[in-house]
Amino acid sequence: MTAPLLSLDHIGLHLDGNAGRVQILHDITLDIAAGETVGLVGPSGSGKSSLLMVMGGLEQATGGQIMALGQNLTTMDEDQLARFRRGNMGVVFQSFHLIPTMTALENVATPLEIAGDADAFDKAASELDAVGLSDRKDHYPAQLSGGEQQRVALARASAPRPAILLADEPTGNLDAATGDTIMSLLFDLRDKHGATLILVTHDPSLADRCDRVVRLTDGRITA
Repeated sequence: MTAPLLSLDHIGLHLDGNAGRVQILHDITLDIAAGETVGLVGPSGSGKSSLLMVMGGLEQATGGQIMALGQNLTTMDEDQLARFRRGNMGVVFQSFHLIPTMTALENVATPLEIAGDADAFDKAASELDAVGLSDRKDHYPAQLSGGEQQRVALARASAPRPAILLADEPTGNLDAATGDTIMSLLFDLRDKHGATLILVTHDPSLADRCDRVVRLTDGRITA
């Protein structure tokens, strides 16, 4: 039997504040296979984005164990997690998170440069072409529409050819037509490069395109 690409074993997440402890995730156990597309759905505040952040090591679980590509993320420090993500994960956020002082081309080239890729800018140009932005590569984020910025973010996430793509409501700040275009591009990138895609969404039609849907309620998997 093939081991899962990503495995969560009794994951918990809590935050301690002035009002006491708030439990965000409760005893999450979930296996995701290589090449699978999983939609995380549920009402606002159900823990979907927190679960995605824990999967990517962007938020440290406070209980349980996460194995990704045979490595234990829960024993890594922040620097180790950053190196792991750089080589294995691409993350697409709702709010783009582009570097405002860099052009589209420079934004996409950045993770490749950090990884020491000598062809970073050529590969970045190819990725921008793949998302239909070859004529906008020298524009800064402020000169791009929301949809164009999200395309740059997709190109940046896919450029290092990650095994795992994490997307947190990637169409949340876009109109319906632009959102449909972005999601088609995201699924095309998944198909083209064979990545495992884990997607947080409120959109039922988008969830229907996933191989499997995981529903969360109050920080627990309910379906």
